[in-house]
Amino acid sequence: MPPHLSADRPAAQPPGRGSVEALISQTRRLKGDVDAVRRDTGGDDGSDPQERWQRALYDLALHQLNDLDEHLAQLRDGPALVAAAPTATPDAAPPRDSLLSRVGSAEWNLLTDEASWSGELYQILGRDPAAPPLTLDELPSLVLDEDRPKLTAMVTNCLVDAKPIDGEFRVVRPDGEVRTLHMMGEPVLDADGSTASMWAVLRDVSELRLSQRTVSETRDSLQRRQHQAQTEHRLAVELQEAVLPPWRGSLRLPHRGPETLDLAAHRLPSPTSAMIGGDWYDALELADGETLLSIGDLTGHGVAVASGMATLLGAVRGMAMAGTQPGQLMSWLNQLLDATVQPALGSAVCCRYRPDTRTLTWAQAGHPAPLLFRDGTGRRLHAPDGVLLGATSGAVYAQAEETLEVGDLLLLHTDGLVPGHSGADPVQRLLDLGPRVGEARTAQDCARLVVEEFGESERADHACVLVARVTS
Repeated sequence: MPPHLSADRPAAQPPGRGSVEALISQTRRLKGDVDAVRRDTGGDDGSDPQERWQRALYDLALHQLNDLDEHLAQLRDGPALVAAAPTATPDAAPPRDSLLSRVGSAEWNLLTDEASWSGELYQILGRDPAAPPLTLDELPSLVLDEDRPKLTAMVTNCLVDAKPIDGEFRVVRPDGEVRTLHMMGEPVLDADGSTASMWAVLRDVSELRLSQRTVSETRDSLQRRQHQAQTEHRLAVELQEAVLPPWRGSLRLPHRGPETLDLAAHRLPSPTSAMIGGDWYDALELADGETLLSIGDLTGHGVAVASGMATLLGAVRGMAMAGTQPGQLMSWLNQLLDATVQPALGSAVCCRYRPDTRTLTWAQAGHPAPLLFRDGTGRRLHAPDGVLLGATSGAVYAQAEETLEVGDLLLLHTDGLVPGHSGADPVQRLLDLGPRVGEARTAQDCARLVVEEFGESERADHACVLVARVTS
């Protein structure tokens, strides 16, 4: 039998250059070569000790290559896992061993009760090379209590039933460090067929198993976060759908009596963000015969923002139904946001339309002003003073009035409906639609025109548009 020190060599490191795919291909070719040589090695009866030892080293090499193949595949297929894995602190000590760890060897003679260890095995176990090697009876003293039955079963099966050993157990080094060892071995039979000795190769796979656990835990953590994100997205969508106006497409007000307003609205999703935001639009017939028109956006994304939007929209409806005028309504909305546990900012436009005089009374809080289209020409309404909701305590919001005419079309929108590019004014791009808006017969036709013109734009966030056309 060759000396055990023939196994005392660090496993070869993978090449430092080339793509991951190339490394995987090289590893798999090498695995095939090693496996082919392993199959061709040794006689049918397995009686030659040297050939048995060679086959054991080939098996061990295949274990190493399989581990390398698995890690390279994870590197290729899971960049998010690598990016999400915890990083070491700057002063953390580097790992002592690479994932392709060193190998030690040992033989236990059952007839003389002698043991022989390679120098590498002493290093793996952290023991003094001058100390005598442990016998099979003494070896379990290094093993963690919960792993001792596993080692005992492997050794017993090997010595009694001549079964090869192929398993792992954890040992505690004299310095208290716990290491994971992978053990492969076979019995050596004497002339009468009884077990004379047992040899084994032991590989320290601690770093490899730690890496595998880290990858597995990171994958599990990512899956949990993905599931949580999907659940939150679904809740946000359901909440938004529940609180936005029940009508979709077009609406004519009042519900009874002669029609005065033709309404249409549309939400334009962001092609770059699947997160639900806090944008809304609303049209509501009030108890005094007037009509509430509002549109706004609460900063942020997710369930908390959708919930805040629902609270804000509910407050707008309740105060408007109670007769609160737009300027005062904005002041109270600002106080509401200022009093919330989680600070938030919002923008909004709130309008009350009185059909008998065609008077529009409105206020804004840091929001784009409504656009008025008349006879094929559009203009931006002069905005009264008003800061973002939640920006400062005690803010006062002014009101403005506008008298509309039959055929006028009012367009309310959230910021980002028309992304700015090349220095162009987004609002001006909307106003440039004036001649085409003038040809639109209904509010729905106008909303459809806006969607066709800007629906595919690369906006960073969702957007809303609300169109009101004066019919009488």
